[in-house]
Amino acid sequence: MINMVSDIFAPVEADFERANALILNQLHSRVPLVETIGKYIVESGGKRMRPLLVLLISRALQATSAAARRTESDDFSVGGERFPQRVGLATVIEFLHTATLLHDDVVDDSGMRRGRATANARWNNASSVLVGDFLYSRSFELMVTLGNLEVMAILAGATNVIAEGEVLQLTNVRNPNLSEADYRRVIHAKTAMLFQAAAQAAAVLAGASAAMQSELRDFGSDLGMAFQLIDDVLDYAGDAEKIGKNVGDDLAEGKVTLPLIEAMRRAPPDDVQIIRKAIRSGGVEDMSEVMRIVNDTAALDHVRTLAQNYADAAEARLEGLADSAARRALRSLCHLAVSRDA
Repeated sequence: MINMVSDIFAPVEADFERANALILNQLHSRVPLVETIGKYIVESGGKRMRPLLVLLISRALQATSAAARRTESDDFSVGGERFPQRVGLATVIEFLHTATLLHDDVVDDSGMRRGRATANARWNNASSVLVGDFLYSRSFELMVTLGNLEVMAILAGATNVIAEGEVLQLTNVRNPNLSEADYRRVIHAKTAMLFQAAAQAAAVLAGASAAMQSELRDFGSDLGMAFQLIDDVLDYAGDAEKIGKNVGDDLAEGKVTLPLIEAMRRAPPDDVQIIRKAIRSGGVEDMSEVMRIVNDTAALDHVRTLAQNYADAAEARLEGLADSAARRALRSLCHLAVSRDA
């Protein structure tokens, strides 16, 4: 697994270091607490899969398209320093993602993420929300600096869909009647949408054809769906130390995810009632019984299979890219999305 991760990062190592530098540079604020909380969450050890996606797609397109190669030298200035546009876009994507995490943790009243206290637990809810707002506004400042209206439209639309997804999830907390179709709508909006927007915006910025932009947009969506489905599996089958949060957090927060939906579809009536009661009450008092039912019904195997189907669909969408280290890394990213344990 470690070798796979290092192989994925290798084709864009220099770009990734520049993106990290720009991320830290753009956290500056005249208000010290903004910078403190921003750095706390950004430096908390996240996977950075979304900015990585931007950089890998940009590099893969440079190996594929003459139009993309012509844009390779395009850059922009921030604080007197020049950065490639792809690095700016990767930074925007990371800020958008980080802002959603800050807001999510407040809404969910979460106390731990990535193995340490959430920002709202360490400071307070108001500070977390307002720093999330700062990161949203800073990301849109960077978008203006990039100067590509099509990219701005993609990311503005994605941000709106993500917010709608949060509200849709909130309205279904402790709702044992949530359908699989509605669940998929929630995770597409909350998670897959930013993967989709990152991939599509990278293709637009690189000057890819309309057909390639469409394929990469759908690649991002499929990859994001696979990624979230495995996250939902790990909430019932993961190791708390590895995943950086308590196993069973989704159930404790009253969130209905596919492992529970599938378990209720397969379980006998008495077991279905146990799950429905656990969802309505929240908390983890019935966690051991719920885990028994989830395991008895092989619901997690079903969700893993569905995640693998999305990952396979994503990988198939890379066929139009020329063979390159970046394309191979994107394929590995599809495999990592479903084979990871954290």
